[in-house]
Amino acid sequence: MELNVRDESRPPAAMSGDLLIRTAQIAADWLQSLDRRPVAESATVDELRSRLGGPLPRNPVDPLVVVEDLARAAEPGLVAIPSGRYFGFVIGGGLPAAVAADWLTSVWDQCPGFYACGPAASVVEEVTGAWLGQLLGLPEHASFAFVTGCQMAHLACLAAARHHVLHAVGWDVEELGLSGSPPIRVLVGARRHVSVDPRASVPGHRESVFDGRSRRPFRPDGGPPAARGTRRQERADDHLCPGR
Repeated sequence: MELNVRDESRPPAAMSGDLLIRTAQIAADWLQSLDRRPVAESATVDELRSRLGGPLPRNPVDPLVVVEDLARAAEPGLVAIPSGRYFGFVIGGGLPAAVAADWLTSVWDQCPGFYACGPAASVVEEVTGAWLGQLLGLPEHASFAFVTGCQMAHLACLAAARHHVLHAVGWDVEELGLSGSPPIRVLVGARRHVSVDPRASVPGHRESVFDGRSRRPFRPDGGPPAARGTRRQERADDHLCPGR
C-alpha cells in the first residue's frame, strides 16, 4: 500500500476532529453494506499483502490519510461476521451500545489496572462484574475477572479449578507448587473446544485429558498416570465426582 505524505498546509486531522468524524462515517458505511455484500472476503491473501504492505513510510502521514488508506486497502479482505448471515464459526457480535462504548473507551484511554490511573474505568469494571454475578445467580462475594477471550477464560477457570481441587485435599499449590502434588482428573467432553487442551497445559496440566473415552488422569507434576491412587488422590476424585 503506497501511503501519501501529509500535506503540511493542512491541519492535522486529529486536532480538527475530522479524523473521528470520518472514521465514524467509514464505520457506518460498513454496517450499512452488510445486507448486500458477500459474507466471504473478495481478495486473496497475496492481494491483501500487496494492498496492505509495501515499503515502510519514510515520513509522517496525516492520520486521516492513514485511516482512509487502511479502510480502502482492507475492504476486500473483510468478512461480514456482523451480517447475520455468517455461520463459519461460533463468534459473537457487538451490540450497538457496546461498539459505541468501546470507541469511547479507546478515546478516553484510561488504565484501570489500579484506581489512580482510571477511577471511572475501575468503578465501571466493579459495577459490571457485580451485574454479571446477578445475571448468573452467583453469591455477592464471588470474585470475577474480565479476560481477553475464550482461551484466556479457559486458562483462568482451569487455574481456579486446580487451586480449588488441590486445596480441598490439603495441598496449597501457591505455597507448594505442583511438583509432588496429587494427580488431578480433568473432566471434559469429546467435543470440547479446540482451545481447551493447549490452555490446560499452562496451569500445569500436561498432555492427556480425561475425555470420557480414554479416562486417563492428568499428572500436574508431569509424572506417569498412577496405577493406584493414594488416599489424597481418592479424596480429590471424590471431591470432583461425588458418589462415583
